[in-house]
Amino acid sequence: MSELVEQLTMCIERGKINAAAPYPADLRGREGADELTARALRESVGPDAVLAACNEGMRRIGERFGRNEVFVPELLMAAKAMKAVMAHLRPFFQSGSVKAKGSFILGTVAGDLHDIGKNLVAMVVEGNGWEVVDLGVDCKPQKFVDAVKAHPGCTVGLSALLTTTMANMEKIVKEIKEQFPEVRVIVGGAPLSADAAAKMGADGYGADPQGAVAFLNSTT
Repeated sequence: MSELVEQLTMCIERGKINAAAPYPADLRGREGADELTARALRESVGPDAVLAACNEGMRRIGERFGRNEVFVPELLMAAKAMKAVMAHLRPFFQSGSVKAKGSFILGTVAGDLHDIGKNLVAMVVEGNGWEVVDLGVDCKPQKFVDAVKAHPGCTVGLSALLTTTMANMEKIVKEIKEQFPEVRVIVGGAPLSADAAAKMGADGYGADPQGAVAFLNSTT
């Protein structure tokens, strides 16, 4: 069983989606995350163990990404492999037999339509066992407030790529904190820094997807 779980972990890290996937070249023709997950569940590997393999694979690729050993294309492939696993696990989440670590509300702030960075964070965070509520782009303060009301105990992530929208990000942070002082908020995006995050009242700054995961895991 442990060998099967390790194979699944490797497929997540390497971005091997299924047997038909040509990437990565050295794994061409071999079973991928899709087939291995189905086989693991048939052979009575628990969904929690499958999710743990997914988490470990995303942790490995995330750390490599943070060290500049791999880049966005490799991270995207790992996220796609993770999606194949999550398709098998979704019924277990819906039935309650597998519990998410918590809810993460995520959106690009008002005035900003960029979503590549946000989408990467969403995929990596979901692969680490969190329920992601993606609000999309150009999100005004009320959209975040409504989402927080609907998901008690959540954590909020704000994304921005344009320096001109940082003022909107600060307004959203303040609005959330005024209404829900207990809710933790992390911000990220090209114009941001740890100092900027602290000045706008955010609880954390994520320089990359793995930084967001580390922040979230520190809250559990």
